[in-house]
Amino acid sequence: MRHMFSAEKRYVERLSGQPLTDPTSIPNDDVHALFRFGRQSRKNLKEFVQSFPAEQWDLPQDHKLMNSVLTMTPRKIVVHILLHEIPHWAQIATLFRLNGLVDDFHDFLFSPVLGGGVRREQTNAATR
Repeated sequence: MRHMFSAEKRYVERLSGQPLTDPTSIPNDDVHALFRFGRQSRKNLKEFVQSFPAEQWDLPQDHKLMNSVLTMTPRKIVVHILLHEIPHWAQIATLFRLNGLVDDFHDFLFSPVLGGGVRREQTNAATR
């Protein structure tokens, strides 16, 4: 999980011209610390998106990642940030299922994100 949250934070730092956070500074064995860090990185992303100048969203920028220099627009980077966690959460869910940790649905439609909710209706055996 540290990878998911630190990647988000580091992309926002790159786009903002800030020094990059050292991911090893976030404990990998403290779930509460990891999710605090995740909430902070998501808050930073939201603030960045809200304050970034509209005329700069599609201007290509060079960014060094590992041994490569990638030319990307801020818009592309933010889309990547939003998509990046999806396969990692799927990996975590698979690991849970393989270890017998099964629960209700976890699809986005069942989550409280962006409002809404889930109500279970009682079914009557006679009406089936």
